[in-house]
Amino acid sequence: MGSFFARALRLLLTGDPEVYSIAWTSLRFSLVSVTAAAVLSVPLGVLLGLHDFRGRRSVLAALNSLMALPTVLVGLLIYSLLSRSGPLGSWGVLFRPTAVIIGQTVLCFPIIASLVTGSLSRLDGNLRETLVTLGASAWQRLRMVLRECRLALLSALLAGFGRVIGEVGVSMMLGGNIRFYTRTLTTAIALETSKGEFELGLALGMILLLLALTVNFALHWMVKHEH
Repeated sequence: MGSFFARALRLLLTGDPEVYSIAWTSLRFSLVSVTAAAVLSVPLGVLLGLHDFRGRRSVLAALNSLMALPTVLVGLLIYSLLSRSGPLGSWGVLFRPTAVIIGQTVLCFPIIASLVTGSLSRLDGNLRETLVTLGASAWQRLRMVLRECRLALLSALLAGFGRVIGEVGVSMMLGGNIRFYTRTLTTAIALETSKGEFELGLALGMILLLLALTVNFALHWMVKHEH
């Protein structure tokens, strides 16, 4: 085992091009997916968290159900849509980065929306009443509410990032694990360990662990300095 770790460290320290290409591909897919999901999920979370309307509970139930879906099932459903015989087959994006990003966006969308909804629902109602009393416009009230919950919003985005950076089902089914193209950290780890290339799998696992620790450290640092 010690020799495996030594060879894995050597791959990292010598700047192995395949290792860092896989890491960059995985990081790029995850960042783009979270950004795309945030554009849709944050406004939905704000709507659900600050307003009560008919059908709100049904939307929340749907989000909670989507959060519990296995990644392989999500990949299968999107694969059926993007395959040549599927309704979106004309897009021609299957086994390309776009397909992986679409799948990962679907994965982190309900997580971000649910966490944003929860954080805004727990916000002190007196804040909004005070802003109304002071004559703040609807846009100004929204800005102040989001400012008050900025750490919770950031936590939601980081949770979405954590969901997609460590998933394997969607990336494998929609990206095809193509070398130097759609191969991510998790799909590469699964492939290399199945081939007996434990040192490469360990090197990739170390990068994945480092990314997870960095995200959590950054969040704790921001919470600590906020207070």
